[in-house]
Amino acid sequence: MTHKAKLLTLIVVLSVTTACDEWLDLIPPQGLIREEFWQTKEDAHAVVMGAYEIFTQMDDRLFKYGELRADMVVGDINQSLDDQKVAESNIYPDNWLCNWSQFYEVINYCNEVIKNAPLVQDRDDTFTDYLLQSYLSEVCFLRSLAYFYLVRVYRDVPYVTEPTETDDTDVYPAKMDGEELLRLLIPELEEARKYATTDGYQTLDEIKGRATKVAIDALMADISLWLFEYGDVITYAERIESSVEYSLMPPGRWFEIFYPGNSLEGIFEFQFNDQFNQSNGLYGLTRRYGYNYDPSQKAIEMFGLEFGNNEQKRGEKSSIAKFGDDDWGIWKYVGRSADGVTERTGTEQNSCNWVVYRLADVLLMKAEALSQLSRFTEALEIINDIRDRAGLSDLSLPDAPVAYEDAILQERALELAFEGKRWYDLVRMGRRNDYSRKNKLIEIIVSNVPSTQKRILATKLTNPQGWYMPIAESEIERNPNLIQNPYYIF
Repeated sequence: MTHKAKLLTLIVVLSVTTACDEWLDLIPPQGLIREEFWQTKEDAHAVVMGAYEIFTQMDDRLFKYGELRADMVVGDINQSLDDQKVAESNIYPDNWLCNWSQFYEVINYCNEVIKNAPLVQDRDDTFTDYLLQSYLSEVCFLRSLAYFYLVRVYRDVPYVTEPTETDDTDVYPAKMDGEELLRLLIPELEEARKYATTDGYQTLDEIKGRATKVAIDALMADISLWLFEYGDVITYAERIESSVEYSLMPPGRWFEIFYPGNSLEGIFEFQFNDQFNQSNGLYGLTRRYGYNYDPSQKAIEMFGLEFGNNEQKRGEKSSIAKFGDDDWGIWKYVGRSADGVTERTGTEQNSCNWVVYRLADVLLMKAEALSQLSRFTEALEIINDIRDRAGLSDLSLPDAPVAYEDAILQERALELAFEGKRWYDLVRMGRRNDYSRKNKLIEIIVSNVPSTQKRILATKLTNPQGWYMPIAESEIERNPNLIQNPYYIF
């Protein structure tokens, strides 16, 4: 074994034996030495926690992938040039956001656990079947979530189910059709759900921040909606609704979803606690004097009191804040209360969780599925329940899937603003029914850019292949079996 390998093994052993009580503290090294590492259940736990940790480090990426190309945020003077190019759909394979390596790092950690954790039982008599299966269910969830992001961002991607054996192993997987890949995930998740806990973790942070049956159901509902399997969406959503542990936050407590987080409706949230050096990137990206990202004019008009809207619970002072004339900011990740004034301070600044799934999101998924099946009365009841919680009057809609699609898209924009959902919602609409509403997607997105850019951006978005990111040039150079996404072959 090399000196580097011995050092890495020593690091992980020390991390296991000296970690404090915080559940996310057990982080394995970048390279795993099987013959010396996979010995105890604590080793398996360390790698599971490593998968969570790597995913958590991507919170700023998840925000950008879900918002940059949509219509709810705009860049400020400190927005990076690469980010600006993505927002303008002027993307080349050397853009840093094209690099998918962190997703595959999560996937590799999960594959490590799936392959090696069962072997630990032969070496550690205290590693029970129950604990092993619970770890396997967690990494199945995380791996599937990583693949779901990859497919939505890149469309067709390599499907890797075996871990990289050593740091210098050459692995050259080809791409798989994205929808085919997603269909492989559902039976795996159904099997993992059997062994996932409902509320068996020790702390609230773990219940909301680790995979549970409800988190798995939410992911399966989301994947099924992307695949337009509407009956399955309803099935998974109704499983969640039947769980008494989850409910919509009361109207006066809506902002608690973000501060302090881990709310009644939170299903799965990447956990951050700056006291333990677990810091998010959203405070820096959205704070007033960071000058990185601001609400778009559309978002300001949706939420701003001066524009005559009635968004008293989730509007101005909650989702956005007004600091002065023509000076607006995103408030969800900066504020300490729903007053648009009191900011997070000290270690709280970088401690806002990244909410991946919450109940309102899932209910709107269900409403979308119901409306596409022409079950309009049921869909409208859900929409109006969400609106009622926000203090809004009921909608009345014609019995037509398109009318409901537009209403749900608007309601998701209001409820889930800046939560990394908007771009995927628009692309899902654009893909539905053989791209029948592609022009609606283009119309929505070009409304967010200066008039001088509208025609250019509309032309780019006409080709749906351009809705996905190119593969990073470094990956194309390294892997001879990868073919660049067609839109970016010049």
